[in-house]
Amino acid sequence: MGKYFGTDGFRGEANVQLTAEHAFAIGRYIGWYFGQNHRARIVIGKDTRRSGDMLEHALASGIAESGADAYLMQVTTTPSVAYMVRKEQFDCGVMISASHNPFYDNGIKLIGSNGQKIEASIEQAIEQYIDAGTPEIPRAMREEIGAVIAYPKGVDDYIEYLAAAAGHSYAGCRIAIDCANGSTSAIAAKVLEKAGAEVQVIHNSPDGININRDCGSTHMESLQQFVRENHMHAGFAYDGDGDRCLAVDENGNVIDGDLIMYIGAKYLREQGALEGNTLVTTVMSNIGLYKALDTAGIRYEQTAVGDKYVAECMFSNGYSIGGEQSGHIILAKYAKTGDGILTSLMLLDAMAAEQASLAELSSEVTIFPQLLKNVRVADKNTARENARMLEAVEAVSRKLGSDGRVLVRESGTEPLIRVMVEAKTDAVCRECVDSIVQVMQEEGLVLD
Repeated sequence: MGKYFGTDGFRGEANVQLTAEHAFAIGRYIGWYFGQNHRARIVIGKDTRRSGDMLEHALASGIAESGADAYLMQVTTTPSVAYMVRKEQFDCGVMISASHNPFYDNGIKLIGSNGQKIEASIEQAIEQYIDAGTPEIPRAMREEIGAVIAYPKGVDDYIEYLAAAAGHSYAGCRIAIDCANGSTSAIAAKVLEKAGAEVQVIHNSPDGININRDCGSTHMESLQQFVRENHMHAGFAYDGDGDRCLAVDENGNVIDGDLIMYIGAKYLREQGALEGNTLVTTVMSNIGLYKALDTAGIRYEQTAVGDKYVAECMFSNGYSIGGEQSGHIILAKYAKTGDGILTSLMLLDAMAAEQASLAELSSEVTIFPQLLKNVRVADKNTARENARMLEAVEAVSRKLGSDGRVLVRESGTEPLIRVMVEAKTDAVCRECVDSIVQVMQEEGLVLD
């Protein structure tokens, strides 16, 4: 973790932690860095936040001042930027978004030429440039000044690419989508309609401040109600920048990322496309998913929390699918990052291939109750290594046996220890979590 860049880019409240000056400096650096041997081309997308225009203009100005060209896709999704970087061989991509956060937050994600998040070493060099102004970057002069180019073609190409990825016709399928008043508002319905689906859309009227407000993949209630009341076959909810998708089955029940991954892994195996017979998850996936995978005879690998780590595991081993509970699902055949619309297409393909509903496809997984408690501590290292706490964790693990699991990990960004237990009942979850937290309190590790 750097000073500015975390696991998902540079993120903070606009004009507080993340300012136009920061964006300009980032633009200056990447325009120079990628243009040392040629005239660099950098593509930029943004979601619908009020501050997006401000940061986009600052980034583009910095890029042009360093002698590189900035291509503006305007409002689009994170995966579309990653796709266009690879397709058109841009030197770098930038997405201006704070994903599922409130409108007043924003972020800058940098995407390398391979379509994946940029190397940490480049982020570290940008941080040094922001703080120290080194290296000293010359201003481009005369004809060497970069151009800022409108690039709507990028969005159009992405829509066509996704529509072509649909493996079946969805004619007769009635789908509801919740666009979170964000990046997918002008894209998702077009893709699904091109594949023949009948689509009804909610929360697709962005005004700069309503992104993610009581809608999208973090607030599923309105989509659940809409699916039930309008007798839809399925519903899909995206986050602010379109790299996540959660689903709703025909009964209005949420199909979370674990269930989506199970459906996807089984579908790919049946198509002969599940490389290594393996699904990649993070350590936060539910034990119920792993039990179902064991029954189905599908291997799995676990990574640290973060789609970045899922992607690293997938692409270093050649695996086909991986993701997180939150709905970041990576389908390696088509994308190098999570793509909410692509995830929708996969689920619809599975429904069509199996002639089954989402409720039926997910019925083989029994999700265990889970309780997560964030404990604020004075020092994460001291807490993590405390002998009595480790003994308490081991005692809980023995108690749960194969009927649950315990996971204690530190936050990457806050002074927190996260204590998570999965068990057969909510009561057992509470009892086990409380027993660990009580020991932490007795050891003086917890801040009041």
